[in-house]
Amino acid sequence: MEPYVEISNLQKKIDDFQLGPIDLAIEPETITALVGNNGSGKSTLLKLIMNLASSDSGNIKLFNTPVGKEDESWQRNVAYLPQSTIGMDAYTGNALKALIESLYPKWDNALFMELINLFDVPLNKRFGKMSQGVQQKLNLALTVARNTPLLLLDEPTAFMDIPSKKFFMDILIDWMDKGDRSIIITSHQVEDIKKLSDYLFVLRNGKVIGNFEKEALTESYKRYWLNSTLPNTAIPGEVSRAHPQIVSNHPEETEIFLQKNNIGWIDRKSLELEEIITLLLTV
Repeated sequence: MEPYVEISNLQKKIDDFQLGPIDLAIEPETITALVGNNGSGKSTLLKLIMNLASSDSGNIKLFNTPVGKEDESWQRNVAYLPQSTIGMDAYTGNALKALIESLYPKWDNALFMELINLFDVPLNKRFGKMSQGVQQKLNLALTVARNTPLLLLDEPTAFMDIPSKKFFMDILIDWMDKGDRSIIITSHQVEDIKKLSDYLFVLRNGKVIGNFEKEALTESYKRYWLNSTLPNTAIPGEVSRAHPQIVSNHPEETEIFLQKNNIGWIDRKSLELEEIITLLLTV
């Protein structure tokens, strides 16, 4: 099956900020988390994918259809939830549901009502009169119920309380289990990333650090507690050091070097995902 999203040599300059070049493919049945520091370009990338912003160079294909051309058939296959929405305040939840339902032929009303009841959203209330958290819950229900093969979610749980966040994570996992679906999600919540994602696409100040398979990434970072003095030169694979500890992202190379130089270690442990992300964004 072909990728749902194909991005090649994508670049965008905004004032003195440069995003890209970006090359990325999103395969079916995967969840990719866009990870980065504030202002790294995550939300901009989602807007570019949705053709809500124009790129300076590069190409984007959604479901093998070029974005930005006359053919907009890809739109019915994508549901996008931005960080903030405009123009909704005067409408009730019921009115918004009727509008969006009319645009998406595969609308899942049962799922919509399940989310509305789960989140206790008052559909007869105007959007502008709802709290920020309730607005977000309604937007999530309106987005997921479109029943598209691809979801783009920009900080979807930012204003959620802890129980609602857990319920929503479980809903997304169930939604993915129905097959042939993919999600691209941005989040600063490491627990969301840890629970949901298969891949981490990491951006740092607009530059691509890498696209990592989550399990392989967590296995590749190890912390060693050494029982000898550290050499002055860098050890192969070394990411950081604080004697008597070193962190390596190539443990096999590190261990070969340590053994050759008769440097032993007392203990070795994998890093938590949060610490790995911090290292990727700071070191």
